[in-house]
Amino acid sequence: MNARSAPAQLRARAFAQRANYRGRRRQPAPRHRFLALLTTAVVSSAVVALSTAAALPEPHTDDLTIESAGNYDDVTTHSSDRASRSTSSRAGQPAPDVWILPMHKYTLTSMFGQRWGQLHPGVDLGAAEGTPFTAVAAGTVVLCRWNAGYGNNVMIDHGGGVVTVYGHASKLLCHEGQQVRAGDRVALVGNTGHSFGSHLHFEVRQDGKPIEPLAFMLRHGVDIQHHSETAYS
Repeated sequence: MNARSAPAQLRARAFAQRANYRGRRRQPAPRHRFLALLTTAVVSSAVVALSTAAALPEPHTDDLTIESAGNYDDVTTHSSDRASRSTSSRAGQPAPDVWILPMHKYTLTSMFGQRWGQLHPGVDLGAAEGTPFTAVAAGTVVLCRWNAGYGNNVMIDHGGGVVTVYGHASKLLCHEGQQVRAGDRVALVGNTGHSFGSHLHFEVRQDGKPIEPLAFMLRHGVDIQHHSETAYS
């Protein structure tokens, strides 16, 4: 090697070393490092998602029901079998736990109270013979037969000591032990038993004793005097 070529060779060697160094800096990260970073990111996202879900409240799944429009202090309006009833109404039928009129075309002809020296324990609703009438609320038919002065008689137990009574029917359409809903037909208006014209005798009993039915029904959303009910308002 002569003196003139030595510096040139040194400069070429230095240039090659700098290029090699810059090339190493530009080399991509090894594949296993990339996969490790990707796995860490995925795991971190999953942890955040789980933490967020755990902090959310549980969905509200309480059954939606229609409550009575009122309550007497001495009357329990919710029967013990309420939880077993369906909360959805059938087409054209009110939902459970509402009270309705026994029929819609009638004339209020006699009130609750003393009559001819003795208690008249219900109200009389005059209507044409054969007019169908219905259960005013959901319950169990506990009597459906001839019953002395009541003639063809239906009684429905609604729970909580409350029983409704329907007298003087011309024909019975239900049977004892049957589960009925508000609006189910139970009999036809008639003039049987101790009756002086075609009508429905309607009573409400609390713990076996007749109570004034107009006020009771009004507190449950039904105005017998004005032929109205909140279930269809």
